[in-house]
Amino acid sequence: MADLIFGCTGASADRYAATPTLSFQLTITERTGVRVHAIALRCQIRIEPHRRRYSAAEAERLHDLFGDPSRWADTVKPIQLATVTTMVPTFTAVTETELPVPCTYDLEVASARYLQGLDDGTIPLLLLFSGTVFVATEEGFSVELVPWSAEASYRMPVAVWRELVDAHFPGSAWLRCSRDTLDALAGYKARHALPTWDATLAALLAAAQGGEPTPAPGHEGEKGAAPR
Repeated sequence: MADLIFGCTGASADRYAATPTLSFQLTITERTGVRVHAIALRCQIRIEPHRRRYSAAEAERLHDLFGDPSRWADTVKPIQLATVTTMVPTFTAVTETELPVPCTYDLEVASARYLQGLDDGTIPLLLLFSGTVFVATEEGFSVELVPWSAEASYRMPVAVWRELVDAHFPGSAWLRCSRDTLDALAGYKARHALPTWDATLAALLAAAQGGEPTPAPGHEGEKGAAPR
């Protein structure tokens, strides 16, 4: 019977993926000497926010997730990042493999809102493994299950997440709204001849605050009529 130990040694942003994807470097050690023909591996990745400290600015951004910091002992719970699968090819003793993890930047998803709220430091992750192990024997192959206790911890630098986001959405962020809200924004944008959605939102914010709209970064040279 195979005796497997899992470890995570690194993570990087896959700059050539079609969608935002993190690549985790896994090390798998088999301690009995049997030859592993393949592993159909499943990995659930959780963020463990209670395992790091937060600045005052970070705590303010995370208020909608966890509430007031005085209640964090009760409200800060693990957050699901992803559940992914991969095939590990044949090996004996030790192997290294890449685990691609597609990520979302939808700020209505708890994991994206949490990651967006961090400035620096590391992100404490717990990787929980399951799946099927195919072991080569003299009679052929035996089929075993990855034990439920197989897991690994990893602290991913916040800089890796920032690099991933910047590679796909440089200098921007995404917000989702209803179609009715989008239609209303489009009407406001057209009526006031505003050149971009950034300019539209800036104009609305300025109107709500009783001031002049501030051009969004990258649009200082674009001109549009001020809201009436």
